[in-house]
Amino acid sequence: MKSKIEKSGNSLLAQFFSGCGDYIKRKYLFLLIFLLGFIAVSFINFFKVSTTESVASFVLEDFEIGQISDRTIIADKELPPDEFNPVFVQKGEKVLKKGFPVTEESYEKLKKMASSPVYFDKRSYANSELFLFIMGLLWYLLLAFIYKDKKILVREVVFQVIWLVIIYASAAIFRKFAFFSTPYSLCIIIPTGLAVVLLSILYGQLPAIIFSFIAGLGVLSGADWELVPCLFTILSGLYACAIVRKVERRIDMIFVSILLAIGNVVLTILLAVIFNESLSTMGKVYFGMALNGFLSGLLTMGLITPLEIILNTASVFRLMDLSDLNNAFMQNMLIQASGTYQHSMMVAQLAENACREIGANCLLARVGAYYHDIGKIDQSEYFIENQKDGENKHNELNPSLSASVIRMHVRKGVEKARQLHLPQCVIDIISEHHGNSVIAYFYNVALKENANANPGDYSYGGNPPTTRESAVVMLADTVEAACRTHEDKSEKSLEAFMMRLFQHKIDTKQLDYCNLSFSDLAKIREAFLQILSGYYHSRIQYPDQEKEAQTKNAETSENSEKSEKNEKTSSKVSEKVPEKKEKTEKTNKVEKTEKVEKIEKKPSKKKVDK
Repeated sequence: MKSKIEKSGNSLLAQFFSGCGDYIKRKYLFLLIFLLGFIAVSFINFFKVSTTESVASFVLEDFEIGQISDRTIIADKELPPDEFNPVFVQKGEKVLKKGFPVTEESYEKLKKMASSPVYFDKRSYANSELFLFIMGLLWYLLLAFIYKDKKILVREVVFQVIWLVIIYASAAIFRKFAFFSTPYSLCIIIPTGLAVVLLSILYGQLPAIIFSFIAGLGVLSGADWELVPCLFTILSGLYACAIVRKVERRIDMIFVSILLAIGNVVLTILLAVIFNESLSTMGKVYFGMALNGFLSGLLTMGLITPLEIILNTASVFRLMDLSDLNNAFMQNMLIQASGTYQHSMMVAQLAENACREIGANCLLARVGAYYHDIGKIDQSEYFIENQKDGENKHNELNPSLSASVIRMHVRKGVEKARQLHLPQCVIDIISEHHGNSVIAYFYNVALKENANANPGDYSYGGNPPTTRESAVVMLADTVEAACRTHEDKSEKSLEAFMMRLFQHKIDTKQLDYCNLSFSDLAKIREAFLQILSGYYHSRIQYPDQEKEAQTKNAETSENSEKSEKNEKTSSKVSEKVPEKKEKTEKTNKVEKTEKVEKIEKKPSKKKVDK
């Protein structure tokens, strides 16, 4: 029994270490960024320790003359007397002994050790470095497990590491100034709200929440293990995440600024009550906290636009700008490929409604649907939705060339998206909205000509969707195009037809990497059905349309009756014509026989003369 348990434990450990090894191989750039960030923080930590009056990782203020020492401190360097402090410290000397009182001489020696530029508190530095290393390792592992189903860009990690260095530096450096020496006043200068709000808008709620906890641990080390700045950093970060969760317009940042200011003051009061601080003597701290929150919102409003351009992120503000259909590119699409434009609008409605039902990013899905077929603009006449008067360009091409033209629109769409500087998540939707599926129509045509046709030659070259939004856009694109040609537009028929389309995507492994459950697929199908059943609903004809229909029916009935009469008369005439011929032939024969008989009966003149 023990051997089985040991084997299972060993196998789990082996899987864990193998998984970590695979992750490090795939995310080695992240590890390099964290190492560079750790080096930067270590330099700041070195400056903090070297300029702090501490001995054996304890601040000089922790000691008082006459108190019983609870530790033994040994001098590791020899310090000769000087004009400021004439005492002599010998190397290896026990400056303090555990269980003995702190004398005036020993206190002066401690003061000399703490203030001497030659003396460096190695123990304090090592403690901070070990804590920061464990914190960085924890952060790196969180990226491996919590971000399992989310794509992480290198610039996102760089952005977070830079802000962590800034927050740690503000806590470690400004702690030495007199005004910011208290734990509550130090919170005024820490830009947690600004960093978390920017991160939440640019990259989402989850990264901002994790960053709040990591920043709080960093402030704990930078503020000499003071608990108040650490708690304020974590709580203010979580509060900022909650505020900006529903922000959709840039003007909303004014209200965010006001709420951040109020929230900082309330958090300060709560922490002061918890740690038994006097509320009446903290007027400047309240003002500073309110100013910190208000400036965080205003600076966010000013920094968000350049950061969106530099980092090329899909923030809510950027997506709202891209969803404006009055921009020049979408208007050009409306003119050059009107059918594709209308198709994209319908796909966007389907995808947005479905993503709202399953809790995905509906704004990203809408923008991705708007731009998913932008590669069709240059050769719009080769796509059925843009063809007019039944002119099909593919009638002049063989199936292989037609498939390559159709397949080309995905690659051209990605190229145009990069030229437009669209966010990477939108580019991913464009490249993945067909996956690697087969172009069925031209492949079937090719099979008729050649039974050994290779399906790879008639397949899209993209990857299957890797995000929920990308998968929803793929399904919406397929359903919208297929339901247009479906004859029965009743709700039951559409539902059954969509079930077959969804099952085909599952069978061809197009939904294996997008983290959609069967429950999600059912919700998506219901959302599609709600939109399509309303789109294809029947209407009552207007009175003018009814009269036109009646006149058309009457005309068609009259024409049909006339044609029937003409057919009957023509058949009767055709029957009567042979009867007349027969009668004429008979009369002609009778006349001929009568004439012959008359001639035979008539006597000759000669006989009469005789």
